[in-house]
Amino acid sequence: MKIALIGYGKMGREVERVAKLRGHTVCAIIDKSEPAATYKEVDGSGSCFKDADVVIDFTMPAAALTNISRVTAAGKNMVVGTTGWYDSITDAKQLVGQSGIGFIYSSNFSVGVNVFYRIVEAAARLVNKVPEYDVFGYELHHSQKLDSPSGTAKSIAEILLKNIGRKKQAQYEKLERRINPDEVHFASIRGGSIPGTHVVGFDSEADTIELKHTARSRAGFALGAVMAAEWLKGKKGFFTMNDFISDFFR
Repeated sequence: MKIALIGYGKMGREVERVAKLRGHTVCAIIDKSEPAATYKEVDGSGSCFKDADVVIDFTMPAAALTNISRVTAAGKNMVVGTTGWYDSITDAKQLVGQSGIGFIYSSNFSVGVNVFYRIVEAAARLVNKVPEYDVFGYELHHSQKLDSPSGTAKSIAEILLKNIGRKKQAQYEKLERRINPDEVHFASIRGGSIPGTHVVGFDSEADTIELKHTARSRAGFALGAVMAAEWLKGKKGFFTMNDFISDFFR
């Protein structure tokens, strides 16, 4: 495939490295602050990715919907790894539907994290039957991460709420009170160079069960994004990483 990258920060560079290892070509790099970029911005005509088979976006939440609108207008398939823009998903779905492209997004493209989601889901269904267990979560990320909680933390909390009937709401902020029985507290820590760690705990008076995923580098995220782009080839519609993983493990 020929891939256009929107965003050439640490993730963009890792996507480029992994894509080349898998035999693909990066035909365009769009980044306003990168001297080596072929384009400084996503222009309205879409000429910056005219030669691309697929566009992969790892940028800023505020730019996501604009980038989606311009990629869909150009009729190019798109992979969006940017997080924090999900209030605009309805608009994105409409744009994708009108354009007829293939589109996939995820809060975390790591294949390992998506396997972890399924492990958490299976554990939550078991714990749902044992009311003696409470549930909690926390995540750690590097000091440069822009969003808190992470999109991955929110996805995990949503899995817990969906599968544990006694839990109705997630709390991500510091609490100046006792946590309510129907709440899940999911805390965030930022510091250093941590690529990403997520922990889910189930605790009773007798014992504690903990599930943990630790990323050692950004390579897993980049690999998942490129694999998703490969999977998207020839498809039309609005997909999530869960669609890819379901197909992958079918």
